[in-house]
Amino acid sequence: MLPKIRLSLTPIIAIFACTAFSAFLPATAHAAGALDRIHANGVIRIANTQSSPPWSFLNDQNKPDGYDVDMAREVARRLGVPKVEFVADSFKNFVAGLKTDKYDLVMNDLTPTPERMLQVDFSAPYGVEDFRIFVRQDNKDIHGDKDLTGKRIGVSTGSSNESWSRAHLPQAIIQTYENGSLIFADLGIGRIDAVIISHFGGLRYATERKLPIKEVGEPLTYQLSAAAMRKDEPELRDAVSKAIAEMKADGTIEKLGQKWVGKEYDMVGSIARAEAEAK
Repeated sequence: MLPKIRLSLTPIIAIFACTAFSAFLPATAHAAGALDRIHANGVIRIANTQSSPPWSFLNDQNKPDGYDVDMAREVARRLGVPKVEFVADSFKNFVAGLKTDKYDLVMNDLTPTPERMLQVDFSAPYGVEDFRIFVRQDNKDIHGDKDLTGKRIGVSTGSSNESWSRAHLPQAIIQTYENGSLIFADLGIGRIDAVIISHFGGLRYATERKLPIKEVGEPLTYQLSAAAMRKDEPELRDAVSKAIAEMKADGTIEKLGQKWVGKEYDMVGSIARAEAEAK
């Protein structure tokens, strides 16, 4: 009977040994095939809110559009991936969505904050914006951030403007919204006193919806945006960063910035200035 016992245990011992060995492998060994998997599937899943113009929104054909959407399509093309599948999600879910493999990248005006960088990785930056205060046209009380004490401030849930507002405006009443258009709807009817959002996003909402709102004060903060992905996917991160570097060099980023943000806007130069300021 002893030989039979030894033979029956051999596969179990082998399985145990393989399992134990794999537990000590670095995380990159498990995730090394991320870019290969994307190429094999022929599709890359990219998340955005589809409600934060000019970065991402649904156009008249109910299709994703905007600066980040065009950037995502061009990154995919340069990676050699024939199809982009856009996944609508909110800022507060982006990190969890990456961790649970709901999508491969997030490209939607997402700032690589220290808190986020502990949980996910980021590519080289491809966008930048300044955040401002927007109020109703008839508002005569708010002229800058010093006037926001006790005021009701609308921000997008889970966004960097929410975290900035909570850190720098402790005396204000912060109200969060899942959808950017709802923030301005509430501003228009007086449910909130001000909105903190990007200069570009605020002006686009005002123009497209013919809202009686205005921008006040100096820029509150400048924030870079980059593509986010799961931790320990160096091949994907480096490939995306390489594509972005090429797009900076050949004028693609400048062209898309002027298309979506404004003909006079210097996206590449603004990214360089923001990076220098951050250092």
